[in-house]
Amino acid sequence: MTRRGTTVPAPARSLELPPTQVQFSILTQFFPPDFAATGQLIEELSRNLQPEGLSVQVFTGQPGYAFSRSQAPAIERSHQLLVRRSRTAQLFPNRIRGKALNGLMFVLRSALYLLRSRNRGDLLMLTTAPPFLPILGFLANWLFGIPYICLLYDLYPDVAVELNIKPANHWIVRAWDAVNRRVWKRATRIIVLSSSMKARIVAKCPEVADKIAIIHSWADPSLITPIPKHENWFAQEHDLVDKFVVLYSGNMGRCHDIETIVAAAQELRDDPVQFLVIGSGAQRDQLIEKLDRLNLHNFKLLPYQDKADLPFSLTACDLSLVSVKPGMEGIVAPSKLYSALAASRPIAAICEEHSYLRSMLDEAECGACFSNGDGIGLANFIRSLAANPKLVEQMGRSGRRYMKARFTPEIIARQYANVVYQSVLDHEDLKYSLPSVPSEA
Repeated sequence: MTRRGTTVPAPARSLELPPTQVQFSILTQFFPPDFAATGQLIEELSRNLQPEGLSVQVFTGQPGYAFSRSQAPAIERSHQLLVRRSRTAQLFPNRIRGKALNGLMFVLRSALYLLRSRNRGDLLMLTTAPPFLPILGFLANWLFGIPYICLLYDLYPDVAVELNIKPANHWIVRAWDAVNRRVWKRATRIIVLSSSMKARIVAKCPEVADKIAIIHSWADPSLITPIPKHENWFAQEHDLVDKFVVLYSGNMGRCHDIETIVAAAQELRDDPVQFLVIGSGAQRDQLIEKLDRLNLHNFKLLPYQDKADLPFSLTACDLSLVSVKPGMEGIVAPSKLYSALAASRPIAAICEEHSYLRSMLDEAECGACFSNGDGIGLANFIRSLAANPKLVEQMGRSGRRYMKARFTPEIIARQYANVVYQSVLDHEDLKYSLPSVPSEA
């Protein structure tokens, strides 16, 4: 037993390396040892872009989201990857205003970083962590002529509007939308995580439709492999081997539907079903209070797990949950879907009728989708799987096959590299002799 240690186009073949290597800089607030999914994805992307001929440097912050240690090296080198970390403010990290202020401080430090000409690189990619970071791309291009790519993990100010933080007609929302349009128009490319996110952006700014590339998140099937529960130390340690376990792993943020999961648990209070919630977020305390109020004892809550333990925590279940709140379709895209597919477990997705998740799960034949509020439907699906282990195994295998054919780090890194090279080709000041690059749908 081992201890710790939607359809997308077929990926284009790897491009020939340019005669002079492209120096590619990524700016993002979160990066390991932070547990934030966006940071872990950026780390994996950075390493997998190197075989595609890109020299990558990352500017990020010290751990400040969810972490087991609060400090990491200020400068870290690994082969062609260079990571620079600034200090990170941690003022009220669990409150919206605190997160906004901490994000603003990171943007200011990123601006200082870009002022040092030797650190800029040939091409920038700016994420929406924090949400106003892409504005620096616009300024860097305006001041220094540096081309940039926007990587939109979440769509702001739409998140704030849907969470009722600001009304849609508020002057801040209108101003933010206006700034976004200018940032997007000046960008060489815009990368989004789903077709519904692209539709929202095109509705706001039709002029950038041809710039948008849909590139999904991913998981590493060589890291996350199917492990039977009776051979899994994590399942044994937490008494999960002989129970039907329903897993929610990751952030419990305001954009995720926890209510429907609790409603299903109420229906299953007398069934031999264990709900396992791993992670943290703005709704964790609310979840604990609700479970106490409803006198529900079929939940086990655990903190974020180290990355080395994810292959075991993600396979200590029989069903994985993905949830998106009403109104959030096209604003956020749950990255936990891909690691659940890699774990070879069926998936139950809670989402709206027009969600891209529905077509993906239908095509993968690996689970089912439920409308927000349909706790009874979710509970009945869980009962059906608990009574049919062969169906659980069949759905799990189907989902893993689907993921390995479309969403591995190598396949996705190749799509990112294509976008980077397209950006280079489009920019007159970068004199590289690059081959013709296949376009993404």
